[in-house]
Order: sequence, then C-alpha cells, then structure tokens
Amino acid sequence: MNTPRFLPMLGHTSGKRSPVTCALKCDNACAGEVCNTSSNGYFRDIVNAQVSRRAALGAAAVFGAAITLDTTDASAAVGKPGGHGSSRLPVTGDQRLRFSPIAPVERTVDAVTVPQGYTWKPIIRWGDPLFANSPAFDPEKQTPESQALQFGYNNDYTEIVMDCEVPGRRGGLMFVNHEYTNEAIMFPPTMDAATQRAVSRNAHGLTVVEVRRDNPHSPWRYVKGARRNRRFLLDTKYELTGPAAGSPLVTTKDDPEGRWVLGTLANCSGGLTPWGTLLSGEENFNGYFQAKDDSKENKRYGITTEPTVRGWEKDLPRFSGKNAGYENEVNRFGWIVEVDPFDPTSTPKKHTALGRFKHEGANVIIAANGKAVAYSGDDERFDYLYKFVSKGTYRPNDRAHNMTLLSEGDLYVAKFTGDSPAAEIDGTGKLPTDGSFDGTGVWLPLIKDGKSMVPGMTADQVAVYTRLAADLVGPTKMDRCEDVQPNLATGKVYVVCTNNTKRTEADEVNPRAKNRDGHIVEITETGHQTSETFRWNLLLVAGDPAKDTSTYFSGFPKDRVSPISCPDNITFDQAGNLWIATDGAPSTIGYADGLFRVPLSGHGRGHVTQFLAVPNQAETCGPIVSSLDGWVIVAVQHPGEDGKWTKQESSFPYEGQKLPRPAVIQVTPARR
Repeated sequence: MNTPRFLPMLGHTSGKRSPVTCALKCDNACAGEVCNTSSNGYFRDIVNAQVSRRAALGAAAVFGAAITLDTTDASAAVGKPGGHGSSRLPVTGDQRLRFSPIAPVERTVDAVTVPQGYTWKPIIRWGDPLFANSPAFDPEKQTPESQALQFGYNNDYTEIVMDCEVPGRRGGLMFVNHEYTNEAIMFPPTMDAATQRAVSRNAHGLTVVEVRRDNPHSPWRYVKGARRNRRFLLDTKYELTGPAAGSPLVTTKDDPEGRWVLGTLANCSGGLTPWGTLLSGEENFNGYFQAKDDSKENKRYGITTEPTVRGWEKDLPRFSGKNAGYENEVNRFGWIVEVDPFDPTSTPKKHTALGRFKHEGANVIIAANGKAVAYSGDDERFDYLYKFVSKGTYRPNDRAHNMTLLSEGDLYVAKFTGDSPAAEIDGTGKLPTDGSFDGTGVWLPLIKDGKSMVPGMTADQVAVYTRLAADLVGPTKMDRCEDVQPNLATGKVYVVCTNNTKRTEADEVNPRAKNRDGHIVEITETGHQTSETFRWNLLLVAGDPAKDTSTYFSGFPKDRVSPISCPDNITFDQAGNLWIATDGAPSTIGYADGLFRVPLSGHGRGHVTQFLAVPNQAETCGPIVSSLDGWVIVAVQHPGEDGKWTKQESSFPYEGQKLPRPAVIQVTPARR
C-alpha cells in the first residue's frame, strides 16, 4: 500500500499514538531524518564541578510566582510580585491532598479516572464563549468569527495567577495556550476546506480568562464576559525583543524593520514569571511553513519545501517562503512568548534572547544575585538543553522593569559528563557500580555580554539559528528535553526527557539505547543559578518495572511504584513533591496517560504514584497542583484523536455532544 504523504507514520505507531497526531502536532518528526546531524558526541571532556555550600534558592508559590530568599531566613519569604500573584513557602506534608493511588488504566478506556473520594468537572472547554457577545458553541455551525470569540482547541499549558482585586483568594486569571487542531474530528464534512482552515487558525493561539471560586477549597469556574478575558489570534501583534529584533534575518515585506510579528502558533508548555507574566513556548512551528529552499538552516529546523499538511499557505502568502518577501517569515516563530494577563490591551512579546528552537516552554527563577534565570528544552531527538541569564536584576517593587529582564542577557547550552566508566554505560540502562546515574556539567556560552561566543556567527544569527550555533560548541545530545523547571524551594532544576527510540549510542545522562519511556534529570547548579558549572543525577528512568529491568526510581523499591512512561509536563506542590504529566504511555507501556506524584527527598524519594488517568487517546497537559487547598487541574488534550466526524472515538467531557472537546478540568474531593 502507498502511504499518503499526510500520514507517513501509518502502520508505524502503536496504541494511542495516532498517525494523525504525528502529522498535525509535530509534522511527522519521527518519520523524518534526524535534524541534528552534527558530529557532537553524547558527552565529551570531564568538567570537575564542586558544589558550593551556599545555595541560591527561590520561594515556592502556590501558582509558581517567586521571590528570592536566603535559606537562613526562610520564614520571611512571603510576597506578591508586582502586586499580583500569591507567594508562600513550601509546607511539610501533603496537607489536604491525600489519596490512594489509582491502578493503571487500560489505554482504550474513555473516562477520566480519579482516586476514590475525588470527583472531576470541566472548568472550560473548546468552544466555550469568552465574551459578552460570544455565541454559544455549535459544532454544526462553526465560523471563523465565532471561534475568535470562543475558547481555543487542544489546550496545553495552563496556569492560574491570583487576582488581588478579588479578596479571600477567590479570584484569578487562567492562562491557556492552544497547540494545534485536528480538523478530521472538529468539522462536519459538509464544511468547505477553506472555512475549516480559517476556523482552525482562530482555534490556535492563547487565551486569558478570569476565574472565580466560592472559597479557597472550592472548584474554579470561568467568567464569561469578564473584562480581562482575551484571545490572542493569528492577527495579534507581538513585539520582537533581543538580538534578533531589527535583524535582516526577520524582516518581511509586511515588516521591513523586523520589529513586529503577527500571531503565535504551535504553543506547548510555558511558565509563570516572578513578576506575574506568562511565558509560552512556540514548539512545532516548522510544520506550518513551506520553505523557500533546502538550505542547511531549514533542514536543521525540519522545514521542507513541500506543501504543508494544514495548507495555510493557500490562504496567507506569508506561510510560504516561496512567495517573494516572505522568505524570513518562518524565522519569526520558534520563540518564547511573554504575555501580561492583567492588561488586556498590552502587546505581548517574543524574546529572541532565549534562542529559537522547538521550545517546550520556559521557566524562571531569581538567582541570589538578582538575575532572572530561564531554563528551556528543545523538544527534538538529539537536541539540547538551554539556560538564559538576564543582564538586568530583579526589582521586587518594579514590575515594569522586571518585564524587560528577558530582553537582554546571556544564552548557554548544556554539556553533561558522566562519572562512571564508559564500559558501564552499555545502553541497557543497567545501573553503574556507584549506584546512580550522575556526573558534572558545564554551560557553554552562545551569547555573552551581548556578543556572540560562536566563531563565525553574529549575535542575531545565534538567536535565529540557535540550533546551528549550539552544534558548533559541542553540547550533549539529549532525548527530547520537554518541560524544564527549577524547584523554587531548593533551586534544583528538573529536565524531562520524554523519549528517543532512535538513540543507538548511550551515555550516562541518556543511559538507554532506543529510549522508549524517557527519564528525568535533576540538576544542582554550582553555588548559584548563574553558575557555568553544575552537578546532575537521574531522578528516575521511566517504564513499567514489572516488565522492564532498566527502570530506576532513585533507589526506591520498584515493586512499589506505579508504572510511568513518556514524562512530559511537570509541576511542584507546596509539600515539595514533583508531579508528572505523561504523553505517549499508551503506545509504550499500554496504559492511558495520566498524572503522577513523586517525592524528591527523604525515604519516599522516587516513589511514583498515579493520581489520575485521561480518556481514550488523550494526553495529560498543564498540571496545577495545590496540596494546601486539595485540588488538581489538568488540561485534557486531543481526546479521541484518531476518530472522524462520522465515527468519533471519545465523547469527553461526556455532556451529550457529538464530538470530543479538549478541556481544562479540576479534580477535587467529592464532598465539595
């Protein structure tokens, strides 16, 4: 049989991973050639790093906001950065969020499974009206105009920032991004292709929506028509900042000065800054653009000269580099986006100082010296981990200044070195004789003090072609760095490597060949977050321990953990636990994706337990966990992804509609 170009993964996926999703979400990345063909090794020279006794720590916040504190004065760390948000210290114990772990759920079960004693309900769903003049969602009568006024599709990163205008912790602003669309299950076949494309474009982007609750422990609900509700669409104007702003590499016929970009797309994860703005990562942007030619730059980013799967270039010339004046349009995507949720008239920004690649997201911590430090992973097989350090310093009472911190600074890429003999890292995942996967590392500078540190490249070239710049300095090829988050209570950084089945040569930080299930790296910076050296170890090597001897859970007994595969998004609770959302477990270990908790210290370190499972063919995204108030929020993305309009394969969220609707849901104790 001849495989359609649209579905080259047909017959090569198993379980949940649909060939449709491979096409729509990541432009068939696994079917294509590896983008990184550089000769970089998997790790190189040993870097001796001594961990300083002084630690640079940040205060944990209920919703991720942070302030700087010294470990000797932890009791003093309470704040509201920029007049918004809600900061507090971590607390001991799970407080209100106690549960009995659920058993693994078979991948075909079309239900949200939660622990005994808990219940769930949607907060907001695809198509829900956001504004006073928004029409109600009607799947049979969708239009571009109605979708522009409604909640978008395939919600991914989710965050709630507390609203100090509403007393008693009863108000907040929810930020959600919308990664991609699946036209086959969204639209009736009677809708013409051009209208489908137009509706789909307006289902992308970002959403800010006000939410309310009756008390700190009750469920959230969204507020239709609230004054700060906002949709960021493909015609929303974004300001370019940093070394690429004004560069000839980003100019187009519509923007000859290279200062502004219309729209954002393919957004995946994100982060909340200490000053109360939201960050979102443009990830699989390559699949939306037709390249002018097969240049090395386009190849390195997976951009081809073939017509795109979505065909937006049929309607908007800027999506094809073959159209004169739009050769650089693709260079205007692949950035970290910053949004101010409190000002619905504000202009969002694309920060080129953080580099251009397939950003899963970015997360910020304030170092002891006041610098804002942002970590970001490039979600591609054999690509890299990055760190940005701001030039300016954080000012607790100057939000306007803090909103400039990501515009200028130093950009680094990571090189890891293991401390075990090479012969002990044989690709099987067998634990080295020293009892752990660990070692040292160094941050290799790409841009420093405003200047390129890469021979033969200018600073704007490094920013626009970050992958090629990184190739030249010799970092470590990783197994798809997805979410990367610093723990604001300890300063340790957690790097989620979701999987890489194409790996043939293992190293200690990526210890398995054909890494199907993924792993999580824990980094301890040397002395402070702005250091150029670090130590690292693996927190866990994922999989089903009942079937896979290569799994590892920081020494915790394997027979007591929940099977887990393909970690993706992570977050922390106030009790100090890491929570892991998965994407891909049905196609690896055969169970539904879900949300898992794992302690990071003490006797329970590595004890993975499952809290929930998502419906048939869905992915778990954007977790928010409050162990103080006893609730969990997740975004349920692409339920029933492999269906058709005439044969849907999920009815989530089970409200009688004819088609599945991606939604943000909240899980609370049943008594509430």
